[in-house]
Amino acid sequence: MKKNQLHDCPVCGSELRVKVLACPSCRTKIEGDFSPPESRLFSLSREDLEFVEVFVQVRGSIKEMEKALGVSYPTVRGMLDSVIGKLGYAVNRGIAPEKRKKILDRLDQGEINAVEAAKLLKGDREEE
Repeated sequence: MKKNQLHDCPVCGSELRVKVLACPSCRTKIEGDFSPPESRLFSLSREDLEFVEVFVQVRGSIKEMEKALGVSYPTVRGMLDSVIGKLGYAVNRGIAPEKRKKILDRLDQGEINAVEAAKLLKGDREEE
């Protein structure tokens, strides 16, 4: 069974480092202190990476993302904005990606209507 690589220590939260590289075919082992790849993608959670994978599979189509994930357009946009923010890029929205996602989730679940969501997203009203 293939296991995914951990990025952070499950005990203290520090960044994990690779100490041994091994070839599964010939069993050669190389020991050292290896840095993780420099890509920002490696800092994403498993859930975020799965989102990015689906996004690439559907060639960035938000409509196809809706179908693939079974969620609404605002929810997909919120998830995308969240990943963009986690990668360190500016999200051209007035509020933090996490807050935006919560608002869009509330809209998707019918807790608030579109008018209320728009006000919250614009910052015209505080979230309850």
